[in-house]
Order: sequence, then C-alpha cells, then structure tokens
Amino acid sequence: MRGSIDGLGSSTPIGPMLPAVFADDDLALRFVAGLDDVIAPIPNVLDCLPSYFDPALAPLDFAEWLGTWVGAETDGTEPGPLLRAAVAAAAYLHRIRGTRRGLSEAVRLAFGVAPEITESGGATWSARPLGAFPGTPRPRLHVHLTLPAPTPADEVRLEHLVAAARPAHMPYTVQVTASSPSAERTPQR
Repeated sequence: MRGSIDGLGSSTPIGPMLPAVFADDDLALRFVAGLDDVIAPIPNVLDCLPSYFDPALAPLDFAEWLGTWVGAETDGTEPGPLLRAAVAAAAYLHRIRGTRRGLSEAVRLAFGVAPEITESGGATWSARPLGAFPGTPRPRLHVHLTLPAPTPADEVRLEHLVAAARPAHMPYTVQVTASSPSAERTPQR
C-alpha cells in the first residue's frame, strides 16, 4: 500500500512564490510550509503518472487494479511478474481470443507453463467442389497442462480460464498432471 512519505519535499514550494511583504513573516512561511507538506505528493504523482499505467513500473496493487480495467485473466494469486505480464498482454489477448494461440498464451500467462492443446478442427482448400472437410465432424478441445506440483485449485483455475478463452461453440476438457521427476533438469555447475 502506498501512503505519505515523511520528509517528501515539494518540487514547487509555495514560500518563495509569496509576495515580498510575506518573505520575513515567520507565521506565513510556516503556514505555507505546512501546505507544502500536504500538497507535495500531488505534483509528484502527476509527474510520474505515465508510470502508473505501465504494468512493469506501477506498484503491484495498482497493476492488479489496472488489470480490472483491461480485463486481464487474473485471480489475484499470481506472483508479481506473472500478474504484470498478464496485464500488459491483456489487449493483445483480447484480439486473439477464441483461437488456439490465444488460449495457449492465456494459459501460459496464468500458470507460467505452455499447455498442450488438442482440437478437432482443421483448415484446407480444394480445387474441386464437395471435397472432404478437415478434422473430425464432432468438435472437441482438450487442454493438458503439466505443472511441477499441481493442486486441485490449479485444475479449477484452468477450467475457468479455458471456459473464458476458448471458442464459444467448442466443448472442452482440461487435465492437469504433475511433471515427472526424471523430466526435470538438475542445475549444472
């Protein structure tokens, strides 16, 4: 949480701007110094305002709030770097929403791991009319995510994420499994 900062000086103190008649008046100078302490955060925030709208620079709680503005797919449990990446990518994800790439990117930003996506669709062309349709006639989507230490909450979160980011007409299933210890790399020295 942000608050006042002790000893924060004003970038434009009021005392030197007073008319000359008040330059020697101790009461007037102490009064405007008090106003400087109260008003000092306002110009400082306004000077840094563009930083508040950059998810990489904004305070973490403000970046989380900014995520509600842009419709970022977050639930508040993400670590700071993943939250900032999800907020920064929200507009891009809205453009590719409902596509395989959009779903994959949304899951990667939420969990930090790229999923394995299997779908029934396909695309092709033919110079002859009445050719066979690609894919299978029954639509389906399966999202498989491999995590180092999955919890039941991860599967619920993946379920909600896929439901929001999938093509609207597509039935889906999700699966979260643990990565095998042999698949993990040991750091080399």
